[in-house]
Amino acid sequence: MPASPSTARAINDRLALRLLQQEGPLTAGQLKQLTGLSRPTVADLVERLTAAGLIAVVGEAGEQRRGPNAKVYGIVADRAHLAALDVRTEGVAVAVADLVGRVLAEESVPIGGDMGTGPAVEQAVALVERVVKEAGADRLHTVGIGAPGLIDPASGELRDSSGLPKWHRRLVAALQERLPEAGVSVENETNLAALAEQRDGVAGDRDTFVLLWLGHGTGAAVVLDGALRRGASGGTGEIGFLPVPGTAALPSSTDCEGGFHSLAAAGAVVDLAARHGVSVDPGQEPTVVGVVRAAAGVVRSAVRQVGEAGVGGSEASASHGAVPAARFLDALADRLAVGVASVVAILDPGCVVLGGEVGQAGGGELAARVQDRIARMTPLPTEVRTTTLGGGAVLRGALLTARDRAQEELFAPGERPVQRR
Repeated sequence: MPASPSTARAINDRLALRLLQQEGPLTAGQLKQLTGLSRPTVADLVERLTAAGLIAVVGEAGEQRRGPNAKVYGIVADRAHLAALDVRTEGVAVAVADLVGRVLAEESVPIGGDMGTGPAVEQAVALVERVVKEAGADRLHTVGIGAPGLIDPASGELRDSSGLPKWHRRLVAALQERLPEAGVSVENETNLAALAEQRDGVAGDRDTFVLLWLGHGTGAAVVLDGALRRGASGGTGEIGFLPVPGTAALPSSTDCEGGFHSLAAAGAVVDLAARHGVSVDPGQEPTVVGVVRAAAGVVRSAVRQVGEAGVGGSEASASHGAVPAARFLDALADRLAVGVASVVAILDPGCVVLGGEVGQAGGGELAARVQDRIARMTPLPTEVRTTTLGGGAVLRGALLTARDRAQEELFAPGERPVQRR
């Protein structure tokens, strides 16, 4: 059954808007070429979208030809403003962007564990309001939040967890109350990081991959055939609870100590570095990112020196200086491979991304070691890649989901929604 004229117009409008979002500003001629629509049809949809306030003339094509230059049309970026939040155990980061995803303002604040729930929520909400003001936005259309913990697949809400601060759940409700005109949604932080890696990071060429999050804690996100998999209870990727050898006890339903978390979380990695004599620059706190970055840097520098000096005394000197760092990275790779091998054996993703701040700090030196161990532990070919987005992947993923939701509403076929007041 052929589509009605109104439905056909709505489909054409949405196609044009998607192209403008993906390609950037275009002329009517370029829209005709990319959509395959007739010239009169393109002229009509350009007129409709302009009248609806969704697109506007943003310049002229620089083509050398007779007559006036062709008008270039682009999405009206300030038609809607979006906010993204990365909510961590120890703080929150906020970014505000326009409809095309351009970040207008960004800021973060630490929130100590000794701060009460009410003050913590108020400080986080005040940060959002401050960043919105700095961005010059009158109101927010959509807010995307990334947080640790389980998201209820039925309600879309952050579930209670004994291991996370109570202000996390209260923050979502507070934002909905303070921003009644905005659509607020929350997603697991590791899932958002995987989305960002797939759209803007190292997994752009992969329909199937697993992101292993390495930061304060551990987590994993599973993307199969292009779709993020959340599981029956929203808990796909809770790798911190994975029972592994080398721990003193088994994890419990409320505590992941004894699971993979005990091998690869921040505290365990810092202790491992200390046992191997790896330290950071004097005066700096031995954070997990610091020790991993320091070790990877020493190994990288030693390899470079060996390459420049060739075989001889310089090689021996450089190698000797890198021994503790290399042994630490080897030991860390041994630990990570235990978790990665379990994931590979069950899912066969073909690609594992070492994400988070720690994955980025380890760089190619850590990724290559993990890949080498996986190759010896399983017959399933698996490439191990290093994140290019690091800890910023969560905020980027939250922004991408907020933009997608805003555009889905504003660009939806049918009657266009009235802009919120």
